[in-house]
Amino acid sequence: MAKHHYLGFRCLSGRSLKYTALLNGRWVALIGWGAAALKCSPRDRWINWLQERKYERLQYITNNQRFHILPGVSIKNLASRALALNVKRLSADWETIYGHPIIMVETFVDHSRFKGTCYRAAGWVPLGMTTGYGRTGGIYYYHGQTKTVLVKPLLKKAATILSAPFLPSELTGGERAMVDLNTVSIESKGGLPDYLALLKDSRKKHGIRHSQISIMAVAICALLSGARCFISIGEWAACLNQEMLKRLGCRYNERLEKFVPPSEKTLRLTLKRVDGDEVDDLIGQWLLSQSQDRAVAVDGKTLRGSSVADGKPVHLVSAFLKHEKIVIGQRQVDKKSNEITAFKPLLEPIDLKGRVVTADAMHTQVEHARFIVEDKKADYVFPGTDELKNVPSKLFP
Repeated sequence: MAKHHYLGFRCLSGRSLKYTALLNGRWVALIGWGAAALKCSPRDRWINWLQERKYERLQYITNNQRFHILPGVSIKNLASRALALNVKRLSADWETIYGHPIIMVETFVDHSRFKGTCYRAAGWVPLGMTTGYGRTGGIYYYHGQTKTVLVKPLLKKAATILSAPFLPSELTGGERAMVDLNTVSIESKGGLPDYLALLKDSRKKHGIRHSQISIMAVAICALLSGARCFISIGEWAACLNQEMLKRLGCRYNERLEKFVPPSEKTLRLTLKRVDGDEVDDLIGQWLLSQSQDRAVAVDGKTLRGSSVADGKPVHLVSAFLKHEKIVIGQRQVDKKSNEITAFKPLLEPIDLKGRVVTADAMHTQVEHARFIVEDKKADYVFPGTDELKNVPSKLFP
């Protein structure tokens, strides 16, 4: 690379990966990836991200800083084929080495020397021209040599992902998110804080630093983003940027001149203090208000490994949006009872007006049908059973 590439070679900037392309055991090409450009107007306009988000998420973009077909190699379509195969494995290799995937790749082509045909053939998209500035040792200087900016998204809607307020939890090493927080209202009217304001704050006034609303908003968003324990909730909160801390109503520290998140201890103590069933109901109402899914399914399940002293496992009955797979209500079934008696308490706090409730044959009950139609102003779809053959259909509303 140092001998044959027109730019020479000393090292790749930032985190980097170097590849050799072999054909029948022979080296035919060299490819090097490094840190994305700190400033690139065509790319930044295309992504349309805020400055703070850009600095946080440039790590998910890597730059093809070197690509060279070795002398003496002349094979049709070799460049585009080698590039495409390399890009196909790049994100997985990057995650193995650096702990996170790549969302998009970029490069700059000197159009006075090359046309960038191999990039276009490999599916790269030209975004525009640079302004002729370079950067050395952290200092920008004008050299007047403009280049074509090309990018290739490695995920669908890469620009949307990079510019969104919340990154998918899978990109940050977390569990799969229950809800995409970018699709729900948080701070606007009818958002999460409005629902959390209904929770009673039982804390003593002395020594309070964070409002209960902001603590619960952070905790709930962390849980919906894939956090599964108090430590991961605290870590998620600690990684929030200033924009998100402000949106979630977190405290502004005058001395530090910035918004600060609640600590893991504060989050843990608050979550243990509040009424879990009440919080579940409020979250369900909030998520339901954001959804256009009209179908609500009711189903029960027994939790594995949940047996206690009496040997009986925990059984839950849940209401969830059928198409979006979002739980909007959940109740534990009394061990001396069954799902039938838990049906009405489960759906009572949920606004079902204009929606359709589905359930299995266990819930094909006249009273359940009456409750849904008359009390909840909704419709239902229950399967028929042999036991109902002799029951007059007029008994069901």
